[in-house]
Amino acid sequence: MSFTPSAAFRYTLMRLGIFVGSFLVIWGLVYFRVLPSGLGSSNLFWVMLLALVISAPLSWIVLRKQRDALAVEVAEKVDRAKERLAANQSQEDGV
Repeated sequence: MSFTPSAAFRYTLMRLGIFVGSFLVIWGLVYFRVLPSGLGSSNLFWVMLLALVISAPLSWIVLRKQRDALAVEVAEKVDRAKERLAANQSQEDGV
């Protein structure tokens, strides 16, 4: 029995990976004083916010194929659910 992860699982893991990679790069740049650090104890928040701002458009560009696969998977599930609902409604009408 082989496990093939769903498109949603793969997309989520890849998006998280891009965020973590961005976070580590930005943390390194702040650590070596290439980028300014936050005020007081806000440094972690600053790095996380900057990583989010950078990783969002990067994910949008890099994960296009995975996002399309996710959309197809969701559309198929919605179609199956609609078919089951229609079948259940026709059974109720026949009673």
